[in-house]
Amino acid sequence: MTPTFYLIGAGPGDVELLTLKAVRILKESKVVLYDALVSEDILALIPDHVDKVYVGKRAGAHHLKQEETNELIVEKAFEYGSVTRLKGGDSFVFGRGQEEIEHAQNYGIDCEVVPGISSSLAAPTLAGIPVTKRGINESFWVVTATTCSGGLSKDLTHAASSSATIVILMGVGKLELISQLFSMYRNEDEPIALVQDASLPTQKIVTGTLGDIVEKANEKGVRPPAVIVIGEVVKLAEKQSLVSMVKNSI
Repeated sequence: MTPTFYLIGAGPGDVELLTLKAVRILKESKVVLYDALVSEDILALIPDHVDKVYVGKRAGAHHLKQEETNELIVEKAFEYGSVTRLKGGDSFVFGRGQEEIEHAQNYGIDCEVVPGISSSLAAPTLAGIPVTKRGINESFWVVTATTCSGGLSKDLTHAASSSATIVILMGVGKLELISQLFSMYRNEDEPIALVQDASLPTQKIVTGTLGDIVEKANEKGVRPPAVIVIGEVVKLAEKQSLVSMVKNSI
């Protein structure tokens, strides 16, 4: 029988934001390889008898190299007959999911992808920031701040010179460079928001301008994982995050 590789996006962290399909596959899994950004509540859905293997990555701390994770996917797929890969957010939004799919397919393994809610959409929403609003912007861009070589993405220059709302992932460590770059193309009063731990009880929202956001981020102790949102729509953010509003109304 041909083994199967299930690639699941775990979303931003709140267990209730998982899809029903993701929950079903997790409960039926034989082995799950999971990342650092998968919350404890989501991991608790996996039955105790299932083999759980941590292959997580955080900025500056990689438990396994991507190539080692790829090999482990193949090894476990043939050992168990199927393997489930659980990744934070959506696997295809700067998640290297396609690399894992291609590697598995090279060994004749069947692959099934279950999309997750990307933090690039969840974080602004849960901070009360619409990524688009009629009359304010005509598009939104999702950009990674950090390239595979560790440098600042050149696409940020194109993004800064546009009128779009810009959502930046993996950029907190380069916040000062980003704010300086965007200030060259946009007014220093341009609104900007940082959303840390979106959807989790530890969610933190810091808003400001390109001119003062670095100071505010330092004051509030913002750390990864956090999403950066730049654009006039940030002004529409609620004083209280939408996720808190919903919980308080129940």
